[in-house]
Amino acid sequence: MSSPRVVIIGAGIVGCALAEELTRRGWTGVTVLERGPLFAAGGSSSHAPGLVFQTNPSKTLAEMARYTVAKYAGIHAFDRVGGLEVATTEARVAELKRRHGFATSWGIEARLISGEAAVKLFPLLNPALVKSALHVPGDGLVRAVTAGEAQARLAVERGARFVPRQKVIAVDQSGGRVTGVRTEDGTRWPADVVVSCAGFWGPAVGALVGQPVPLLPMAHQYATTGPAGAGGDLPILRHQDRDLYFRGYNDGRLGIGSYSHRPIPVTLDLTETTPEPMPSMLPFTPDDFAPAFEDAKRLLPGIPERREGFNGVFSFTADGFPLLGESRQLRGFWLAEAIWVTHSAGAARAVAEWLVDGRPSLDLHEADLHRFEEPQLAPDYVAERSAQSFVEVYDIIHPLDPPAKARPLRVSPFHKRQCDLGAVFLEASGWERPQWYGANAGLPRPELPDRDEWSARFWSPIAGAEARAARESVALFDMTALKRLAVTGPGAAAYLTAMTSKDVDRAVGSVTYTLMLDQAGGIRSDLTVARLAEDRFQVGANGNLDLDHLARHAPPDVRVDDLTPGTCCIGLWGPRARELAASITDDDLSFGYFTARRAHLGGVPVTMLRVSYVGELGWELYTSADLGLRLWDVLWRAGGEFGLVAAGRSAFTSLRLEKGYRAWGVDMTTEHDPYQAGLGFAVKPGTYPGHDALRGRETPERRLSCLLIDGDQVLMGKEPVFVNGATAGYVTSAAWGYTIGRSIAYAWLPTAASTPGTPVEIDYFGRRITATVAAEPLFDPKGSRLRL
Repeated sequence: MSSPRVVIIGAGIVGCALAEELTRRGWTGVTVLERGPLFAAGGSSSHAPGLVFQTNPSKTLAEMARYTVAKYAGIHAFDRVGGLEVATTEARVAELKRRHGFATSWGIEARLISGEAAVKLFPLLNPALVKSALHVPGDGLVRAVTAGEAQARLAVERGARFVPRQKVIAVDQSGGRVTGVRTEDGTRWPADVVVSCAGFWGPAVGALVGQPVPLLPMAHQYATTGPAGAGGDLPILRHQDRDLYFRGYNDGRLGIGSYSHRPIPVTLDLTETTPEPMPSMLPFTPDDFAPAFEDAKRLLPGIPERREGFNGVFSFTADGFPLLGESRQLRGFWLAEAIWVTHSAGAARAVAEWLVDGRPSLDLHEADLHRFEEPQLAPDYVAERSAQSFVEVYDIIHPLDPPAKARPLRVSPFHKRQCDLGAVFLEASGWERPQWYGANAGLPRPELPDRDEWSARFWSPIAGAEARAARESVALFDMTALKRLAVTGPGAAAYLTAMTSKDVDRAVGSVTYTLMLDQAGGIRSDLTVARLAEDRFQVGANGNLDLDHLARHAPPDVRVDDLTPGTCCIGLWGPRARELAASITDDDLSFGYFTARRAHLGGVPVTMLRVSYVGELGWELYTSADLGLRLWDVLWRAGGEFGLVAAGRSAFTSLRLEKGYRAWGVDMTTEHDPYQAGLGFAVKPGTYPGHDALRGRETPERRLSCLLIDGDQVLMGKEPVFVNGATAGYVTSAAWGYTIGRSIAYAWLPTAASTPGTPVEIDYFGRRITATVAAEPLFDPKGSRLRL
């Protein structure tokens, strides 16, 4: 098979890296078109200071950074000077312990050191300010232009070509597929695949085909001092308490970058009018930098007053992650945008694998172009959230901390009633979702241990009362944020069966738990598929990526629609759920577990799915958005005599972990197969993607394992787990089990360490917490409560 013709738009470090990765895999028909000169092309790569700190809360970004370091070191474009993150406050001391845990979980060599040890590594530091530091010996400096050019030369040796001063002004297409691009000088470049690696110019390229590219170009201040005795062998340095970073130069100068200034969005027309060679280097605004320089002098006394700088343009997204993937509007048109130098080679490798092999080896759900819901693509939303991402780059962010900007964006029909009950809202996919309800403060709850300050954030003991109500009476959960798809048409049953791990071509009214896998057997998603008619299925999905995947591959006789915006969902669960529902309907409610029926509750037409994510009798109740408030009110009025309470997500998470229910994207991703994740029961014979790859893998080398913590500490996720003193895995989900009265965690462990009774240790803010592998589920192991 001949190599596809690939046009890459942009010869910055990402475009160069992608060309190298593709040609290495045999795709040699690669043309890279650059609007400016080669290789200091004028984009963000051209002025990037090049600091690479590998540690990140995201496993995906950390893996990308690790690969970037290894690759660029191999082509002599990386200086492994080490990285220092210093703490000048007690809050940052604690945060560095947490970050050390991330590094350990992701396999990055790191150590916590004293302030005195940090000063020895970076003698310019003020010893009176620095309390402690995180030292990562493998961090360092990328020479971005050098790295780009070196990768380009490797690609050229294999057949690629790089063409300067070719600004793309049109993308040709035929039959919904890309056929080439046209440049400003009138040249047409034929292509089977076009990849936009245009950086902050990406939105303009996307606009050529109607593809939203939700990023915001921002100006970021960078300055260099006069000779400061710094030296190019100094570790790169972060002073996150003041939003600063530093690097040394061989001539003794010191580079200072600041995120402490106001967000400075940049319009593309401003970069168009900035003269070459650096349209991404805008004039320095000294007043914005002045406070940052004072902070720099306090940390590094004696640095020279003389400085010069610029406002460099680069890309921010609403959630801080890159934008990777193929457009659904135009097949063959791909994006690799909003990628920093730190992740450049790793992101390029992932896209190259995706193109050549059909799947990336790295889980990319956080970075997938299609992760955003439609309302999150609005320009005002992108601008406001992306600006907030800039402000929060170095902030200490709790894993439950909801974004402060552009809220509320989406609210369920129940929102007014929830506010009346004192709901505390977090956010999911743009939806306001209650975490707990203040009105439940007086309800009886189990005895609970005190929590440390970190695990007590965005938590209330009220959640214990709500969980208790769900176990003892009945609770009402707002499940509207759950993605709902309609898959309809004559071929719907055959299509869903071909796309998932179980046969869904069953009787009308059946509900099937099934998996979507990729071709290597990785878990793309888990789905609940309800057959509502011969040619109509309702699919409970995990998010917009499932909509994209199913819609992208649907045959002509199948339609895939998003039901979520026009519908709503209440989870009504608890041992008295049937009594409550029966009091407001004459319909038969005796239908069994994992079946569905249409009914009327208090006059409201609903679709009732007899499923539960909390391990109790009940249903997911679906109705149209216009009837949602009435449904809530009908249930609420009838529920008093049955002990009905409104319950939030905090209680929900505890209940699901007591039952051992997995959460896709947290407990499992495409990097895990069903046997590893404990979902082998959902794998049946068939011809669906990934089936052949799973043969012989029934006994995996690692497993998702349930842990019971020895003590009262509640974990937050991503903490490293140790077996016999050696790092063995990491925590995924964790919560206090209100029913069992124990702290629960799930973690990936080697199979040899996953036997119930095995002792393990977990690092939590520098403290070793002991735990024991437990048999699951922890609550109602026979599932009898679900089948009442």
